[in-house]
Amino acid sequence: MIRPILPALIILTQIFYPVAFQGDIVDALSALFKSANSKEISKNFSTSVELTVNEEEDVYPKAQAEQIIREFFTKNPPVSSAVVHLINTNPNYRFGVIALNTKNGKFRVAVTLKKTANTFFITELRIEPEK
Repeated sequence: MIRPILPALIILTQIFYPVAFQGDIVDALSALFKSANSKEISKNFSTSVELTVNEEEDVYPKAQAEQIIREFFTKNPPVSSAVVHLINTNPNYRFGVIALNTKNGKFRVAVTLKKTANTFFITELRIEPEK
């Protein structure tokens, strides 16, 4: 009797609470950093992003931030990435630290995301050489 009900429960759970079955946005961003996919990363940007790359810090519009990230990947082709720290206890806020290994060195990528209209957007992105 339970076997026919179990698939229905799983489907209903995914419809009404899909976040429980999805990986975290920071994990997805880590994979995008590893593949140097600046276009997909920028899809997660807020309309303006506080961006720090190698000690150059400013607030940029989404399109300009994408160009800066693309330029970073051109100079530093990624080899691997891994999430080393994740804060996901607040339903409207995410913070993660990604260790990014490139052909030219190791970097620490700190990502701050805030939820707007049921979607997380990057509001701050810091790419700094690992110390």
